[in-house]
Amino acid sequence: MPFAAITYRVKPGHEDEIAEIFAGFQRVNRPDYQDGQGEQAGRLLGTAVFIKDDVMVRVIHYEGEFAAIAGHMAAQRGVHLIEEKLAPYLAEQRDTSTAEGFGAYFRDATMRCISQLSVDTHRVGG
Repeated sequence: MPFAAITYRVKPGHEDEIAEIFAGFQRVNRPDYQDGQGEQAGRLLGTAVFIKDDVMVRVIHYEGEFAAIAGHMAAQRGVHLIEEKLAPYLAEQRDTSTAEGFGAYFRDATMRCISQLSVDTHRVGG
């Protein structure tokens, strides 16, 4: 099951304030998500957020079509509340108030995956 990582450039020295914002964050209202035609596209399995100095990374564990996740997340009210609270701490402002703006940022901030290993890819006896 794949993972993806989304980067955020934040103002250094605000790790505690940002941690407080995420302390009350709840999962999206449903883990299953659809593609642009309304067909089942995948399932969000979990997320984690990490921060160090001026870099914050959101790791997304999912199954299915990654490209459809942005649309699903953009439709979640909780995601927009987090975005509003994060705005003062971002090093670079961006417009995520619309589905298009959220999708553009999501695509631009996705880190290139260079390795994913799991128990499923582990060779036994090798």
